[in-house]
Amino acid sequence: MENIKERIAFVREEIEKAKERSGREDDVTLIAVTKTYGVEEIQKAWEAGCTVFGENRVQEMMEKLPSFPDAKWHLIGHLQKNKAKYVVGNAELIHSVDSMDLLLEINRIAMKKNVVQDVLLEVNISGEITKYGLTTEEIKDIIIKMGELGAVRLRGFMTMAPKSEDPESVRWVFEKAKELFDCYRKQHENIDILSMGMSGDYTVAVECGATHVRVGSLIFGKRV
Repeated sequence: MENIKERIAFVREEIEKAKERSGREDDVTLIAVTKTYGVEEIQKAWEAGCTVFGENRVQEMMEKLPSFPDAKWHLIGHLQKNKAKYVVGNAELIHSVDSMDLLLEINRIAMKKNVVQDVLLEVNISGEITKYGLTTEEIKDIIIKMGELGAVRLRGFMTMAPKSEDPESVRWVFEKAKELFDCYRKQHENIDILSMGMSGDYTVAVECGATHVRVGSLIFGKRV
Protein backbone atom coordinates (compact mmCIF):
# COMPACT_ATOMS: atom_id res chain seq x y z
CA MET A 1 0.00 0.00 0.00
CA GLU A 2 1.83 3.01 -1.28
CA ASN A 3 -0.59 5.84 -0.64
CA ILE A 4 -3.13 7.15 1.82
CA LYS A 5 -6.12 6.32 -0.37
CA GLU A 6 -5.08 2.66 -0.58
CA ARG A 7 -4.45 2.47 3.17
CA ILE A 8 -7.89 3.91 3.94
CA ALA A 9 -9.51 1.41 1.59
CA PHE A 10 -7.61 -1.39 3.36
CA VAL A 11 -8.71 -0.21 6.84
CA ARG A 12 -12.34 0.08 5.74
CA GLU A 13 -12.21 -3.40 4.23
CA GLU A 14 -10.76 -4.82 7.45
CA ILE A 15 -13.51 -3.12 9.45
CA GLU A 16 -16.14 -4.75 7.24
CA LYS A 17 -14.49 -8.15 7.65
CA ALA A 18 -14.45 -7.72 11.44
CA LYS A 19 -18.12 -6.75 11.40
CA GLU A 20 -18.95 -9.82 9.33
CA ARG A 21 -17.02 -12.10 11.71
CA SER A 22 -19.00 -10.77 14.67
CA GLY A 23 -22.36 -10.67 12.90
CA ARG A 24 -22.69 -6.89 12.97
CA GLU A 25 -24.67 -4.85 10.47
CA ASP A 26 -24.41 -1.41 12.12
CA ASP A 27 -22.01 1.31 11.02
CA VAL A 28 -18.51 1.79 12.43
CA THR A 29 -17.06 5.30 12.19
CA LEU A 30 -13.43 5.53 11.11
CA ILE A 31 -11.63 8.41 12.81
CA ALA A 32 -8.44 9.32 10.96
CA VAL A 33 -5.98 10.40 13.65
CA THR A 34 -3.95 13.33 12.35
CA LYS A 35 -1.45 13.78 15.19
CA THR A 36 1.86 15.12 13.75
CA TYR A 37 0.53 14.91 10.17
CA GLY A 38 0.16 18.00 8.04
CA VAL A 39 -2.57 19.61 5.94
CA GLU A 40 -1.34 17.98 2.72
CA GLU A 41 -1.69 14.48 4.18
CA ILE A 42 -5.07 15.29 5.72
CA GLN A 43 -6.26 16.60 2.35
CA LYS A 44 -5.45 13.24 0.76
CA ALA A 45 -7.46 11.47 3.45
CA TRP A 46 -10.36 13.89 2.92
CA GLU A 47 -10.30 13.25 -0.83
CA ALA A 48 -10.33 9.51 -0.11
CA GLY A 49 -13.57 9.88 1.82
CA CYS A 50 -12.50 10.44 5.42
CA THR A 51 -14.73 13.06 7.04
CA VAL A 52 -13.95 12.52 10.73
CA PHE A 53 -10.52 13.45 12.08
CA GLY A 54 -9.11 12.99 15.55
CA GLU A 55 -6.46 15.11 17.22
CA ASN A 56 -4.50 14.42 20.39
CA ARG A 57 -3.38 17.98 20.99
CA VAL A 58 -5.63 21.02 21.27
CA GLN A 59 -3.21 23.35 19.51
CA GLU A 60 -2.84 21.04 16.51
CA MET A 61 -6.60 20.68 16.18
CA MET A 62 -7.12 24.44 16.25
CA GLU A 63 -4.39 24.97 13.64
CA LYS A 64 -5.81 22.37 11.23
CA LEU A 65 -9.52 22.97 11.70
CA PRO A 66 -9.76 26.13 9.51
CA SER A 67 -8.35 24.22 6.51
CA PHE A 68 -11.14 21.63 6.77
CA PRO A 69 -14.25 23.48 7.96
CA ASP A 70 -16.59 20.79 6.62
CA ALA A 71 -14.84 17.97 8.46
CA LYS A 72 -15.84 16.70 11.89
CA TRP A 73 -13.07 17.12 14.45
CA HIS A 74 -12.76 15.00 17.58
CA LEU A 75 -10.41 15.73 20.49
CA ILE A 76 -9.12 12.31 21.50
CA GLY A 77 -6.10 13.21 23.63
CA HIS A 78 -5.88 14.29 27.26
CA LEU A 79 -7.57 17.65 27.82
CA GLN A 80 -6.38 20.11 30.45
CA LYS A 81 -8.98 22.38 32.03
CA ASN A 82 -7.19 25.54 30.91
CA LYS A 83 -7.46 24.47 27.25
CA ALA A 84 -11.12 23.44 27.32
CA LYS A 85 -12.18 26.92 26.15
CA TYR A 86 -10.60 26.27 22.74
CA VAL A 87 -12.19 22.87 22.24
CA VAL A 88 -15.76 23.43 23.39
CA GLY A 89 -17.94 24.30 20.41
CA ASN A 90 -15.16 23.45 17.94
CA ALA A 91 -14.83 19.71 18.51
CA GLU A 92 -17.85 17.68 17.50
CA LEU A 93 -16.93 15.25 20.26
CA ILE A 94 -14.49 15.23 23.19
CA HIS A 95 -13.41 11.64 23.85
CA SER A 96 -11.20 12.15 26.86
CA VAL A 97 -13.24 13.48 29.80
CA ASP A 98 -11.56 11.93 32.83
CA SER A 99 -12.69 13.96 35.84
CA MET A 100 -15.70 15.76 37.28
CA ASP A 101 -13.67 18.98 37.44
CA LEU A 102 -13.03 18.86 33.69
CA LEU A 103 -16.68 18.10 33.03
CA LEU A 104 -17.77 21.09 35.11
CA GLU A 105 -15.38 23.34 33.21
CA ILE A 106 -16.65 22.07 29.84
CA ASN A 107 -20.21 22.69 31.01
CA ARG A 108 -19.36 26.22 32.19
CA ILE A 109 -17.75 27.15 28.88
CA ALA A 110 -20.51 25.52 26.83
CA MET A 111 -23.12 27.53 28.73
CA LYS A 112 -21.13 30.70 28.07
CA LYS A 113 -20.93 29.88 24.35
CA ASN A 114 -24.58 28.79 24.28
CA VAL A 115 -23.78 25.34 22.89
CA VAL A 116 -24.29 21.75 24.02
CA GLN A 117 -21.00 19.85 23.96
CA ASP A 118 -21.02 16.11 23.27
CA VAL A 119 -18.55 14.15 25.39
CA LEU A 120 -17.33 10.65 26.13
CA LEU A 121 -16.09 9.52 29.52
CA GLU A 122 -12.65 7.95 29.31
CA VAL A 123 -12.55 4.70 31.25
CA ASN A 124 -9.33 2.98 32.31
CA ILE A 125 -10.41 -0.64 31.96
CA SER A 126 -6.92 -2.13 32.22
CA GLY A 127 -6.06 -0.25 35.42
CA GLU A 128 -2.68 0.89 34.08
CA ILE A 129 -1.28 3.71 36.21
CA THR A 130 0.29 5.26 33.11
CA LYS A 131 -3.11 5.78 31.49
CA TYR A 132 -5.68 8.48 32.09
CA GLY A 133 -9.24 7.48 32.70
CA LEU A 134 -11.93 6.80 35.25
CA THR A 135 -12.70 3.63 37.16
CA THR A 136 -16.11 2.07 36.68
CA GLU A 137 -17.12 3.31 40.16
CA GLU A 138 -16.07 6.87 39.35
CA ILE A 139 -18.09 6.71 36.14
CA LYS A 140 -21.16 5.69 38.09
CA ASP A 141 -20.84 8.75 40.37
CA ILE A 142 -20.16 11.16 37.50
CA ILE A 143 -23.12 9.98 35.43
CA ILE A 144 -25.41 10.62 38.40
CA LYS A 145 -24.02 14.16 38.78
CA MET A 146 -24.21 14.83 35.03
CA GLY A 147 -27.97 15.02 35.30
CA GLU A 148 -27.51 18.47 36.84
CA LEU A 149 -25.46 19.81 33.92
CA GLY A 150 -27.37 21.38 31.07
CA ALA A 151 -24.66 22.10 28.51
CA VAL A 152 -22.92 18.73 28.16
CA ARG A 153 -24.37 15.60 26.63
CA LEU A 154 -22.93 12.19 27.45
CA ARG A 155 -22.68 10.12 24.28
CA GLY A 156 -20.75 7.14 25.65
CA PHE A 157 -17.28 5.93 26.53
CA MET A 158 -13.71 5.79 25.29
CA THR A 159 -10.96 3.40 26.31
CA MET A 160 -7.41 2.49 25.34
CA ALA A 161 -6.01 -1.02 25.54
CA PRO A 162 -2.45 -1.73 26.72
CA LYS A 163 0.16 -1.79 23.96
CA SER A 164 0.69 -5.32 22.72
CA GLU A 165 2.13 -7.13 19.73
CA ASP A 166 -0.83 -9.50 19.95
CA PRO A 167 -4.25 -7.80 19.63
CA GLU A 168 -5.95 -10.91 20.99
CA SER A 169 -4.25 -10.36 24.34
CA VAL A 170 -6.21 -7.14 24.87
CA ARG A 171 -9.59 -8.45 23.71
CA TRP A 172 -10.72 -8.63 27.34
CA VAL A 173 -10.33 -4.84 27.67
CA PHE A 174 -12.67 -4.23 24.76
CA GLU A 175 -15.14 -6.82 26.03
CA LYS A 176 -15.26 -5.15 29.46
CA ALA A 177 -15.78 -1.74 27.84
CA LYS A 178 -18.64 -3.16 25.75
CA GLU A 179 -20.28 -4.54 28.91
CA LEU A 180 -20.07 -1.09 30.51
CA PHE A 181 -21.44 0.54 27.36
CA ASP A 182 -24.38 -1.86 27.13
CA CYS A 183 -25.22 -1.40 30.80
CA TYR A 184 -25.49 2.39 30.61
CA ARG A 185 -26.99 2.49 27.14
CA LYS A 186 -30.09 0.78 28.52
CA GLN A 187 -30.49 3.61 31.04
CA HIS A 188 -29.56 6.67 28.93
CA GLU A 189 -30.98 7.24 25.45
CA ASN A 190 -28.14 9.57 24.36
CA ILE A 191 -25.45 6.93 24.88
CA ASP A 192 -24.59 5.47 21.49
CA ILE A 193 -20.81 5.74 21.08
CA LEU A 194 -18.07 3.33 22.16
CA SER A 195 -14.69 4.63 21.01
CA MET A 196 -11.95 1.99 21.16
CA GLY A 197 -9.33 0.43 18.95
CA MET A 198 -6.31 1.94 17.22
CA SER A 199 -3.99 0.95 14.37
CA GLY A 200 -2.72 -2.19 16.09
CA ASP A 201 -5.96 -3.57 17.48
CA TYR A 202 -8.92 -1.92 15.74
CA THR A 203 -10.24 -5.12 14.15
CA VAL A 204 -10.53 -6.82 17.55
CA ALA A 205 -12.22 -3.70 18.90
CA VAL A 206 -14.78 -3.84 16.08
CA GLU A 207 -15.42 -7.51 16.78
CA CYS A 208 -16.09 -6.56 20.41
CA GLY A 209 -18.54 -3.76 19.53
CA ALA A 210 -16.64 -0.52 18.91
CA THR A 211 -18.76 2.10 17.16
CA HIS A 212 -15.75 4.36 16.51
CA VAL A 213 -12.12 3.37 15.88
CA ARG A 214 -9.14 5.75 15.99
CA VAL A 215 -6.59 4.93 13.29
CA GLY A 216 -3.54 7.06 12.52
CA SER A 217 -0.27 5.43 11.48
CA LEU A 218 -1.99 2.70 9.46
CA ILE A 219 -3.56 5.44 7.32
CA PHE A 220 -0.86 8.08 7.15
CA GLY A 221 2.23 5.91 7.56
CA LYS A 222 4.66 5.79 10.43
CA ARG A 223 6.94 8.71 11.09
CA VAL A 224 10.59 7.83 10.59
